[in-house]
Amino acid sequence: MNILIADDHANVRRGLREILVDAFLGASFSEASNGDEVLAQLIISRHDVLLLDINMPGRSGMEVLKDVKHIYPLLPVIMVSVQPENQYAPRCLLAGATAYVNKNSASEELAPAIRKILDSGANPAQIPLGN
Repeated sequence: MNILIADDHANVRRGLREILVDAFLGASFSEASNGDEVLAQLIISRHDVLLLDINMPGRSGMEVLKDVKHIYPLLPVIMVSVQPENQYAPRCLLAGATAYVNKNSASEELAPAIRKILDSGANPAQIPLGN
C-alpha cells in the first residue's frame, strides 16, 4: 500500500506517518508539502490513499482536492485539519473528499478510517466514519 501525506509542516507529516506505520506494516509513504508536490507525487507513482491538509501555502487543500478528483476520481482522499469538523467536513465531502479526520483525533481515527475506505472495495466516495 502506498500512502501520500500532504501537509506543509514536516512534524505533522512525520506524526501522521508514525500513527500509520504500525497499523499498515509494509506500507510505503510519500510526502508533499504543497499542492504542486501532491500532483507531482501522484504522477510519479500510484497511491492508494491521499491524506491532504486543508491549509497549505499557495493553493489550499480544497483547491488541490478539486484537481486531484478531476485527474484521479477514484483516489480516496482524506482531508486532515485542525479546523472544526462540523464546519469543514461537509464542505470537504461535497468537494469530493472521501473522509475528514481532525488532526486532534488522528491517533484514534486515522488508521480505522483508512481501513474502512480500503475495505469498501468500490469507489469509496463520502464514506461516513462516525459511530
